[in-house]
Amino acid sequence: MREFLDTSVMIAAFYPDHPHHTPSFGLLRRSRVSQSACALHSLAEVYCNLTRMPAPARVGPDQALLYIASLRERLTQIALVDTDYAQVLESAAAAGLAGAAVYDALLAQCALKFRADVVYTWNLRDFLRLGPEIAARVRTPA
Repeated sequence: MREFLDTSVMIAAFYPDHPHHTPSFGLLRRSRVSQSACALHSLAEVYCNLTRMPAPARVGPDQALLYIASLRERLTQIALVDTDYAQVLESAAAAGLAGAAVYDALLAQCALKFRADVVYTWNLRDFLRLGPEIAARVRTPA
């Protein structure tokens, strides 16, 4: 089964005291690059979040990069090209999506590009509104 992890799962997996750490970390630990993926730009989101958290949760850039290196070993990174972006923006506008929902739509496009069977997220509400093709694949880590 091909699986796609969104940023919320990768951040929860990092912090042992995060309420979703155990299932997120378990999913990440089982992930293999041949069957598991994330959006390339999610790595920048992970870096941003880990290095800007309030103390004591904030980590330094070097520690954030070590974690990102471990993510890169376990997950295929999916990048979008200009035509992918155009398609997402046109679809978002047609569906009436506004604001930050477009970022979830970009992640969903990465999942579709990877041909993911499952999209793991803790942000269910936003992903479920992206249409039936994505909604049918959305799950939280178990």
